[in-house]
Amino acid sequence: MDLHSLTDRMSGRAPEYDASGKFPEEDFADLRELGLLGLMVPRRLGGSGATFAEYTDVAMRLGSGAGATALIFNMHASVTGALAHTPDELVRQFGAPESFFASRDRVLAAAAEGALYAVAMSERGTGSRLSKVRTSYERTGSGFRITGAKTFVSGAGHADAYLVAARDSTSEEPKVSYFLVPAGPGVEVVPTWDSLGMRATASHDLRIDAEVGEDALVGGIEGAALLLAQVMPQWLVASYAAVYVGVAQAVLRHGAEHLRERGLHTLPMVRARMGRADNQVTAAELVVRKAADLVTEDPGNPETNRWVWRAKLTAGDTAADVAFSVLEAAGASATRRGHPLERLYRDARCGALQPATSDVCADWLGASALGDNPDETARW
Repeated sequence: MDLHSLTDRMSGRAPEYDASGKFPEEDFADLRELGLLGLMVPRRLGGSGATFAEYTDVAMRLGSGAGATALIFNMHASVTGALAHTPDELVRQFGAPESFFASRDRVLAAAAEGALYAVAMSERGTGSRLSKVRTSYERTGSGFRITGAKTFVSGAGHADAYLVAARDSTSEEPKVSYFLVPAGPGVEVVPTWDSLGMRATASHDLRIDAEVGEDALVGGIEGAALLLAQVMPQWLVASYAAVYVGVAQAVLRHGAEHLRERGLHTLPMVRARMGRADNQVTAAELVVRKAADLVTEDPGNPETNRWVWRAKLTAGDTAADVAFSVLEAAGASATRRGHPLERLYRDARCGALQPATSDVCADWLGASALGDNPDETARW
């Protein structure tokens, strides 16, 4: 089985998983079989050693098959990619102990063997803003105790560990750190997920009251989460973009099939809509690939980061706009539950809403275009 065959299999299963809202178990069995959970893992640890540009290509393809599966995969890749791609010298500059590198390699090697990681960052009332996190941690004799609640945790109940953002309970400043918390005692999944789109992501809530060892502190240093979000935003921002370009590509494919079946493809108005949609999706793909190439070649550069924010804004808005236009061209029959365009419309609508939202991206880019420092305003 290759990636193209996997995408076809995912597409065929997507309607059932969307209707039930269940985690796509079969898709992830296939992802494991192909070794894709180790996509970002260095070759020396048994992975594929993919670049951000190569990740983007895979995520785009998966998104064109099943957006929800691609979104869960994106969260896993965000964890493994950030661990694998953050340069050792940068980690050392932040003050990480040498012991961190061994624990990092263990986490990455486990992913290459099939472990799945999820992200637990968002909270009710504050969304994904790291500076507003209420989940807290405190030091214990052997490590840390983490207490709080998270929402929108894609893959909840199916991940081997969760990347948890938490603040130091003893600090008045927003000193936010990341912890990789194993599934099990102290991590409770609360079934809450019944959404408009991306229904098969199983993005349930978590309640956390867990004790972890020193090696659970990602990076081996406290308080680095906000700084990393500003310096290297690609895993918080642009990684979503490839998924939604893939969803938009699926809209074009299924839209063309429906329009030809109904004989609507001969209408000039319909052809014009499809022509504009094709143009928008192609443009979005180019922007996302440009951002991915820059991240691969020069991560953290201010110009690279501008393209990162452009990629998320362009992909999120394009997916929503194209899905609406093609659905309108297809007519009322395509709005029935179970029709591919109805499901894709709901999935595509989520792109502009997921962090960083389109409004946040546009504001960041606007500040930059006006010559201001866009990071002076706390966006995380």
